[in-house]
Amino acid sequence: MKRKIYAELVNWKKNWAGRTALLLDGARRVGKSYIAEEFARAEYKSYLLIDFNRAGTEVRDLFLHYLDDLDTLFMYLSNYYNIKLYPGESLIIFDEVQLFPQARAAIKYLVGDGRYHYMETGSLMSIKWNVKDIVIPSEERHMKLYPMDFEEFLWAQGNEMLMDMIRRCYDTGKPMGQVMHRKAMDYFRQYMIVGGMPQAVAEYVQSRDFDKVDQVKRDILTLYRSDIAKHAQGYEMKVQSIFDEIPAQLQKHEKKFKLSSLKKNARLRDYENALFWLDDAMIVNICYNSTAPDIGLKLNMDRMTLKCYMADTGLLISHAFDENGIISQELYRKLLFDKLEVNQGMIVENLVAQMLTAAGHKLYFYSNSSREDKDARMKIDFLAAKSKISSRHNISPIEVKSTKNYTLTSLRKFVKKYKEQTYIPYVLHPGDVKEEEEIHFLPLYMTPLL
Repeated sequence: MKRKIYAELVNWKKNWAGRTALLLDGARRVGKSYIAEEFARAEYKSYLLIDFNRAGTEVRDLFLHYLDDLDTLFMYLSNYYNIKLYPGESLIIFDEVQLFPQARAAIKYLVGDGRYHYMETGSLMSIKWNVKDIVIPSEERHMKLYPMDFEEFLWAQGNEMLMDMIRRCYDTGKPMGQVMHRKAMDYFRQYMIVGGMPQAVAEYVQSRDFDKVDQVKRDILTLYRSDIAKHAQGYEMKVQSIFDEIPAQLQKHEKKFKLSSLKKNARLRDYENALFWLDDAMIVNICYNSTAPDIGLKLNMDRMTLKCYMADTGLLISHAFDENGIISQELYRKLLFDKLEVNQGMIVENLVAQMLTAAGHKLYFYSNSSREDKDARMKIDFLAAKSKISSRHNISPIEVKSTKNYTLTSLRKFVKKYKEQTYIPYVLHPGDVKEEEEIHFLPLYMTPLL
């Protein structure tokens, strides 16, 4: 599985490895351990992998007793794992480092020693329990690994050229043309169904059997539920209730997450830790309402009003349609051929959120439900700031449309009301590239290029 983050790992080794350890953060089953080991195998003379999910007390105790005697620490580790270490040419990987925070704290001294390079992988890196009683080392360089993006999904299927053509059409504003647009939308719908979890993608590439793919995704969902029960200490029931409620909330017209559906008179302060847990586990992508669409969307963020998307849309589908424990081939066939009568809007919007997140965007939306001023009443699915901020025209409103029949009432209101702030208004839709009344219409598969 070819992943874009590999090039970032190589860049880290070239420029930063002697001064920092690399912390690779991501959801369970997103491929952290795999890419870390592939990188170590290809780029180093030798590597030593310590999996703290399996390491016993004899290994853990080394970090407690020998940090002031690193010669002895390395001698024991090298002999225990039967790996010869070479100064400047070996990588030591701390896998699932959140399970043993003391190893993470030791990074300060290990990097300072300078003999070897260090890489950490883990999940839930910011949860209080996983940083309790340790000083987080300033010598860490963080990278986040997300589910496979659309281009990586194409690579997995042996298609190395389609995304280049999509980029050219995006850059020039020219349509893809009927044949290539249909081909790209076919791949987009496959990506929507399968998602970007590497195990699910590998199963799809190998078998082309949606039932088998669905079973892989259900295994991952079961793992997530087990993690919630095990690691969301003190508020596991709240985390579980939010997790189970995500599909129902996304099915609503505005898709805002209403805590009152979990419990009468529920307040955000009662569920904030549970939401943070899911966000930190990278199981969800949180999208906040920005009350003023101007420079600094975060400064105008309303933390009380949010949308909660699943981080992987393939998992959302298996999570949402689980009446019989496994999704039938018929449902997948309807999704594949764009014949699903209901729920498609939430699925497509969730995938756009996933693609924007993988492309580096923080997620914001705009919603004004004014009863007094109908011209102010509108909802915009996403807001994106342009990369180079200027004195005005910095924010792009983005509307997501899952079918070919739609209206743009809110988008037109937004452009009129916030003319000075608006950069390029976008509509992401199932159709080809076009421009009308200064609104840019882009096919859904161009989302990563915004």
